Amino acid sequence: MAARGARRLLGSLWIALLLGQPDPAGAARSSSQSPAGSTVRTFTPFYFLVEPMDTLSVRGAFIILNCSAYCEPSPKIEWKKDGTFLNLVSDDRRQLLPDGSLLINSVVHSKHNKPDEGYYQCVATVESLGTIVSRTAKLTVAGLPRFTSQPESTSVYRGNSVILNCEVNADLVPFVRWEQDRQPLFLDDRVFTLPSGALIISNVTDGDGGLYRCVIESGGSPKYSDEAELKVLPDPEVPLNLVFLRQPSPLTKVTGQSAVFPCVTAGFPTPVVRWMKNEEELTTEGSEKFLLLAGGSLEISDITEDDAGTYACIVDNGNETIEAQAELAVQAPPEFLKQPANIYAHESMDIVFECEVTGKPTPTVKWIKNGDMVIPSDYFKIVKEHNLQVLGLVKSDEGFYQCIAENDVGNAQAGAQLIILEHDVAIPTLPPTSLTSATTDHLAPATTGPLPSAPRDVVASLVSTRFIKLTWRTPASDPHGDNLTYTVFYTKEGINRERVENTSRPGEMQVTIQNLMPETVYVFRVVAQNKHGPGESSVPLKVATQPEVQLPGPAPNIRAYANSPISITVTWDTPLSGNGEIQNYKLYYMEKGTDNEQDVDVGGHSYTISGLKKYTEYSFRVVAYNKHGPGVSTQDVVVQTLSDVPSAAPQNLSLEVRNSKSIMIHWQTPPAGTHNGQITGYKIRYRKASRKSEVSESIGGTQLFQLIEGLERGTEYSFRVAAFTSNGTGPATDWISAETFESDLDETRVPEVPSSLHVRPLVTSIVVSWTPPENQNIVVRGYAIGYGIGSPHAQTIKVDYKQRYYTIENLDPSSHYVITLKAFNNVGEGIPLYESAVTRPHTVPDPSPMMPPVGVQASILSHDTIRITWADNSLPKNQKITDARYYTVRWKTNIPANTKYKTANTTTLSYLVTSLKPNTLYEFSVMVTKGRRSSTWSMTAHGTTFELVPTSPPKDVTVVSKEGKPRTIIVNWQPPSEANGKITGYIIYYSTDVNAEIHDWVIEPVVGNRLTHQIQELTLDTPYYFKIQARNSKGMGPMSEAVQFRTPKALGSAGKGSRPLDIGPDYKPPMSGSNSPHGSPTSPLDSNMLLVIIVSVGVITIVIVVIVAVFCTRRTTSHQKKKRAACKSVNGSHKYKGNSKDVKPPDLWIHHERLELKPIDKSPDPNPIMTDTPIPRNSQDITPVDNSMDSNIHQRRNSYRGHESEDSMSTLAGRRGMRPKMMMPFDSQPPQQSVRNTPSTDTMPASSSQTCCADHQEPESATASYLANAQEEDSGQSLPTAHVRPSHPLKSFAVPAVPPTGSAYDPALPSTPLLTQQASNHPVHSVKTASIGTLGRTRPPMPVVVPSAPDVQETTRMLEDSESNYEPDELTKEMAHLEGLMKDLNAITTA
Repeated sequence: MAARGARRLLGSLWIALLLGQPDPAGAARSSSQSPAGSTVRTFTPFYFLVEPMDTLSVRGAFIILNCSAYCEPSPKIEWKKDGTFLNLVSDDRRQLLPDGSLLINSVVHSKHNKPDEGYYQCVATVESLGTIVSRTAKLTVAGLPRFTSQPESTSVYRGNSVILNCEVNADLVPFVRWEQDRQPLFLDDRVFTLPSGALIISNVTDGDGGLYRCVIESGGSPKYSDEAELKVLPDPEVPLNLVFLRQPSPLTKVTGQSAVFPCVTAGFPTPVVRWMKNEEELTTEGSEKFLLLAGGSLEISDITEDDAGTYACIVDNGNETIEAQAELAVQAPPEFLKQPANIYAHESMDIVFECEVTGKPTPTVKWIKNGDMVIPSDYFKIVKEHNLQVLGLVKSDEGFYQCIAENDVGNAQAGAQLIILEHDVAIPTLPPTSLTSATTDHLAPATTGPLPSAPRDVVASLVSTRFIKLTWRTPASDPHGDNLTYTVFYTKEGINRERVENTSRPGEMQVTIQNLMPETVYVFRVVAQNKHGPGESSVPLKVATQPEVQLPGPAPNIRAYANSPISITVTWDTPLSGNGEIQNYKLYYMEKGTDNEQDVDVGGHSYTISGLKKYTEYSFRVVAYNKHGPGVSTQDVVVQTLSDVPSAAPQNLSLEVRNSKSIMIHWQTPPAGTHNGQITGYKIRYRKASRKSEVSESIGGTQLFQLIEGLERGTEYSFRVAAFTSNGTGPATDWISAETFESDLDETRVPEVPSSLHVRPLVTSIVVSWTPPENQNIVVRGYAIGYGIGSPHAQTIKVDYKQRYYTIENLDPSSHYVITLKAFNNVGEGIPLYESAVTRPHTVPDPSPMMPPVGVQASILSHDTIRITWADNSLPKNQKITDARYYTVRWKTNIPANTKYKTANTTTLSYLVTSLKPNTLYEFSVMVTKGRRSSTWSMTAHGTTFELVPTSPPKDVTVVSKEGKPRTIIVNWQPPSEANGKITGYIIYYSTDVNAEIHDWVIEPVVGNRLTHQIQELTLDTPYYFKIQARNSKGMGPMSEAVQFRTPKALGSAGKGSRPLDIGPDYKPPMSGSNSPHGSPTSPLDSNMLLVIIVSVGVITIVIVVIVAVFCTRRTTSHQKKKRAACKSVNGSHKYKGNSKDVKPPDLWIHHERLELKPIDKSPDPNPIMTDTPIPRNSQDITPVDNSMDSNIHQRRNSYRGHESEDSMSTLAGRRGMRPKMMMPFDSQPPQQSVRNTPSTDTMPASSSQTCCADHQEPESATASYLANAQEEDSGQSLPTAHVRPSHPLKSFAVPAVPPTGSAYDPALPSTPLLTQQASNHPVHSVKTASIGTLGRTRPPMPVVVPSAPDVQETTRMLEDSESNYEPDELTKEMAHLEGLMKDLNAITTA
């Protein structure tokens, strides 16, 4: 009670000092007035009067974990165990006492069930105020009372010292006491116990003789050890050598505890013991801290950190001196040097809670807000190792914050309250140090009056990587604005937590926002404030910071060296390219072979890292920071800590009695990580176990066995082994014993069968007991127990030859087991003995399954990430998880053949599945597990990841020459293996120079998912290089490797005429007017011949048109007039109607816009391989239609075009049927003059209906035909061109070439000649022109979609219906127009 009263008084004084008020009660009632006159809420005293402490209990006892909290109103107390709230309402063993303490009745503890042992925490909550948590208290329950070693009978000379062992587990030591002659033994400074439980008697007298035993009283009946007789012998008459009965061993203690260094020796004369600390004499007389116990042991009380060091025990009896030493390490629980203070603040401010702690090992610090852990983020940051910084406060940040410090030996907590005031309420005191300079408000008493309007023209005048400078103009309501102050609110885009920055003085209209993130979008708004308060906000302004630049370079000369087995010092120099002042450095270090990298902030150029593992390699690197952020990391340097003595004993020590005089010892190395260096050997110590005899020592090498010979017959010996390095010897194993044979038994044959075998089945175990073979003259080294369901060979266990029983654990209930027992020696196993048993049935019912999660949803976030969310109907309505359940998410691709799932566990109601494949359908399901209960899998949810650009190039690219066409090649390929989406097209790059820049290669687009393409007009006997690139809706993928192909040599001239040689790609056509339109030299005779041909074609065309027109006029009938009327009514909305009043004579030079190339809808059933390909450029590559159409088409065309061959007619019809898209690349050279030509097809009335008339198709088809043929004739350029460079007015007419007789073509592959050649000289049948327009610099390809033609029968009918569409007056106008054309031709010819 006195301690509790002291804690209450200290708590009251602490809170009173914290709030600057006389007492907690007064603090709760007081209030302050702000300068504005508004009432300001005061801080509420809320703290723990008593906190739970670490407790040791025994099974069956009752314990109380104390907890009491102060607040007005009274807080609600709850308890957590291992982080989970306890449900004390329905708990019949644990209950909450009125003061908040926790009472546990009848502590439960067994080997497999430890429900009460763990970490407890008291949680106090006040509604509408907040929550605080206490320190964490550990409840330890002592195990079953067992002795690891028991006292043994011994004798001692009078005046010497003696040790009686009674070693138990550390948690049972407080419950151990000693009895002499079965009477309680009283302890003093001569008779005392060690922390292990052993009894030391110094300066033995005759009265110390008797029977001794130790007792464990841990609840229930006491457990007694064996009795040992202590005989006191008279003083020896001869000197005895000094020996250590117990040397001091290393100790680790916590400040405030006591420590005992034993130094127990035997010898005659009686020795004198003295102690040294760190090689200095230790004075024990008159010291309150150091007490020299009788016999020479040293007790240190009330340990502090200054007591750490090396203690040496020096024993001297005049004849000889012996010495032993040990290390004392001192640990300290966390202690607060500075506790967090209460804070007033406004929304959008930045605050810092300060918390300074000390302790050893160095404590770790975490922060709790209203009982929940604060997770560091962009707005909650841990600064200066322990302080909590909160940026951009919002109202929900209000509450109680606690600093929790903990290390290996303890934990502590301290808290403070945050109150967020309204913006019109001033902070009642001067801004405390916990407010950052950027958020100190300049608040003054507010009065009523007009408020300012919004600041105008807010702009970012300077944008950097980590700061932005804002400027603005005064509000319209106050143009001068000398007395206005401004507040800038800013936040990251998409975040509702605003931060605030104020101008430094009234009237200032600019501010610089610091500590921003590079390449991040921020939203800013500005508010003006006058004496009446803040006004309207400006319109939000979005500004993105620039990418990171000007960062420090790597720190040079980084070096690391080991100082000790647990510390390494790292040094470095200032970076050569600092790019500004270096603010600090961050040192990263990591144990080699792991991926857990840690870091520490360093202000200088060196740092020593302690607490490392001994003899372990670590890697180090350094990163310099300037005002822009982290710079370039140094290269890793690797160094190893120094070696030390092993910190653990060898493992699995075993003894094998070879005969009556030798014992073989086997062991294994100490556990990995405890060698602390290179083990150079092992020390084996052994002695007779019957009495305290001399200890013999044998030093061996690094082998893991040793044969000890020369032992006595029928004698029990004890052995222990210790490993040593170059630094010294480590701890030794426990003593284990074995007895040599009384006589050398026979080991030339296997043992006989054991004489008996008994089994006793339990629920999950069977107890097996036996007796040895009757023939005792054969060596038995152990017994082999085999067992299994139905067969004894499933598992085998070997036990020592001394053992007579064994318990087989972890069996199945209600199962039939067969058990066998065999004795064995080094020769082999003997005859087995069999027995069977049925385990008892299990009475505990299996747990019922849990309900599966519901509402599983898959939200696609990116090409490789999907978020899975679900609900759990077994949780409360708020879906808050308060128990130890977890969820398992499994997923796989939604392919029936794929049955392999991937799984992941989570403790929340969502999970982010990453590393998925793009454009892939996945199915997901979830199950919940709580303890031994699990649910079935939930219903599946499906989600398809987004597409991604192809990540692999097209594969299997091949290039072959087209048969019969040496200048044409066919490129074939396969889709990329990682398409990551639907392939929408390919781009073929080819060039004669594989090393050319990629933008100098010729580009050939392929639309759709075709896997083959044809390229024409290549140069013969020339190597070409081809690359292919795939694309989908997300973009272009990587290019394939270049594939080389060499075109074949020339096979002879094509067609009738001879084909001129190709001109190199670097050839530039001369600009002189005496050259041909294609840049190749032309003789005057060729020019005159061309003119004569053009004039002849014109005359013949006019004559044929006149004849056809007259013939058509005569055939007009009433039936055809009705058809024409129907056609006109259908096309009534078209721009050109079939009315003679609307027909205008075409002007070749004016009405060129009617030939504008317009895209037409695709055919309803396109070929999936051939759709959207570039239009063919040679007439021989166009698919012909049925010859049954030729006569009708021929007749229709003659009515307004002039005579053409049937081949040309078929070609045009074929173009309609293919409906390809044509890409028109243009030259980079400008033409000498612009050409605007309009074919005579403009005279035909256009139509918008394909079902009635096909006339409207003709102009566009003719245009496409012209464009293709015009490109064929451009022989002077290595690249395709749509330019016409005339040196004569007539040369603006492009003359198409007729295909050679009998030339073959393959309609299955579209072709696009990009590297052109001269067209062959063929008779000219018609003149076609196209509107090219003024051609300037390089222009992109122009897609032209040629519409498909109607069916053959429908086309024939429409052509027949439209043959007599011309009236006589229309023909008269046409004749007049043609006469004008003739005059123009004559004038041109004359010129």
